[in-house]
Amino acid sequence: SLTNFLSVRNRGQAERKTMIDQKLISMLRCPIDGSPLRIVEDVVIARINQAIERVLPLLELASAGSAEHRKCFTCHSQALPIFALSEAQKQGFEVDSENLKRQIEHTFKHLKRGRKQYEEGKGQGGGVDTAGYALWSLEEGEVPDQTVIHSVTSWLIERQEKSGRWKCTSNRPPTEASHFATTYLALRALSVFGSADQQDAIEKAAESARGWLIENKPQDTEDSVFRLLAFDYVDVNRELVGEAVTQLRSLQQEDGGWAQLEKMKSDPYATATALYALREVGDIEMDDPCWMRGIEFLLNEQLDDGSWLVTSRSKPFQTYFETGFPHGDNQFISTMASAWAAIVLLEASQRSPRPRDAASLP
Repeated sequence: SLTNFLSVRNRGQAERKTMIDQKLISMLRCPIDGSPLRIVEDVVIARINQAIERVLPLLELASAGSAEHRKCFTCHSQALPIFALSEAQKQGFEVDSENLKRQIEHTFKHLKRGRKQYEEGKGQGGGVDTAGYALWSLEEGEVPDQTVIHSVTSWLIERQEKSGRWKCTSNRPPTEASHFATTYLALRALSVFGSADQQDAIEKAAESARGWLIENKPQDTEDSVFRLLAFDYVDVNRELVGEAVTQLRSLQQEDGGWAQLEKMKSDPYATATALYALREVGDIEMDDPCWMRGIEFLLNEQLDDGSWLVTSRSKPFQTYFETGFPHGDNQFISTMASAWAAIVLLEASQRSPRPRDAASLP
């Protein structure tokens, strides 16, 4: 297959992992097709497309393996992989549509099984994070029963604290340890799935969240990322958004990546989420050195098997199982990091030739 061919070729040509010097690109700006700039851009885009093609089968493997071993929905193996695979499919990359459909159905069934718990005010394991990530996953598919979703969104409205935040009830850094991330997930879910009869309550919830987001400052990269993303769902002025963008940009390291914590090294998870927020809310341009250095970091960090590795900081509390994704005890955070990396690279590839064309470039 094309994926296998590209994987073999990339393993045998490690030198292709060296990104074209951005200074060269800036020196060769010329709008005429066939110019040196156009050639350089095509080579870079080809490499981005190849990186995407190499990781997609692993994300499919992780999502299918998790659904096979676990009845429940998992944030690491369903949520972000669904998002990445759906976007890849839209852009013309080869994706197993049946597996993608199964993952969306698996997610809905999880919420449906918990409907009574939501209506009783209990929710499901993982709290707002689980509900928020599950509803994010369902943005990519058809929802067969809106009454189930209504039960979940009603519960989300009730779970907001008086301070305006939604509280993270887990301690599994970096993905489930930030009140900013939990608040973003709730705001996004209510914005997308809130029903007509809930709009007044949702507006009040957003206004309350706005106050909390403004008053509280981020403590790490995860906080900075999701505070910025949450601003997109509340009424804040552009000056405040600009300050948040500047603060997140300031966390970029010399190697082009972002670190989860100040004293840690750059890693693909923190880097990809930062780039996503800067592009989604910060309107960063693709020729911005900050964006280009971040993309370069991700491309350089991709392993020969197509994955990105991040070492887990979470203490395990569930029975270990293999999804088929690489990296053993680190596979869950590495799956999320790889999905985030794919999402950002898909954004970077949107001006590109489609995968089959990219494979033929030098």
